[in-house]
Amino acid sequence: MADEFRPLKDAFGKFATGIAIATCVDAKGEIRALTINSFTSVSLDPALLLWCLENKTSAYAQFMEADGYALSVLGADQAALSNRFAGREPEPLSPDEFEIWETGAPLLKSRIAGFDCRIHRRHKAGDHVILIGEVVRFDSTNGAPLVYFSSNYHSGIQSK
Repeated sequence: MADEFRPLKDAFGKFATGIAIATCVDAKGEIRALTINSFTSVSLDPALLLWCLENKTSAYAQFMEADGYALSVLGADQAALSNRFAGREPEPLSPDEFEIWETGAPLLKSRIAGFDCRIHRRHKAGDHVILIGEVVRFDSTNGAPLVYFSSNYHSGIQSK
């Protein structure tokens, strides 16, 4: 079956994005993680960011119930990690792969930036929900980002 949205997806794909892993903890205390490329800053004061969650994703209910989430921005050498959490039933994170900050959502230990966020607002928008988070803690380090462009990974430029 042909993908009726392929031409639109191809056009959207001409905008290069970084890749991050979004994580939360569900009501049972289990970690949910998924690959995203819809991250963007919203405001500095207060510190807000957003990302978009597809209504059909297997982790939809858990992210909709969570009080917070974390985003771990991936480096250029982490395409395998991105692929791992892009699938429907990814191998769970092991305790040696993450750390916990204020909200209880895990951040990957290997990342070039991390954001721990409390839910600020949720907005339904078509087949997605826009999750706006208030940043309660963050970090960053030097490193080249993993970049997604035209449905392929690319190594990013080295940051200062």
